Amino acid sequence: MSRAYVLIHCDMGYEEHVIDFLKSIKSISEVNGVFGAYDIVVKAEAPTSDGLENVVANIRKNQRIRSTLTLPIIEGQGKS
Repeated sequence: MSRAYVLIHCDMGYEEHVIDFLKSIKSISEVNGVFGAYDIVVKAEAPTSDGLENVVANIRKNQRIRSTLTLPIIEGQGKS
């Protein structure tokens, strides 16, 4: 399983619109609005790294998303 956090910067005032869009994507398991340099953080999952790339490409299709930063999760690190 490939997983990543995706940090999203979107147009001001369209955060809820983008969050609703992200919640409709099956491979996204968590969506949260945040304060700071980014507006939204999501946790995405896919069976393969290619599948994860497709999920990120789908996220970026939204016209209200200005930029993303994808942080792939290193499996086995940080778990107790």
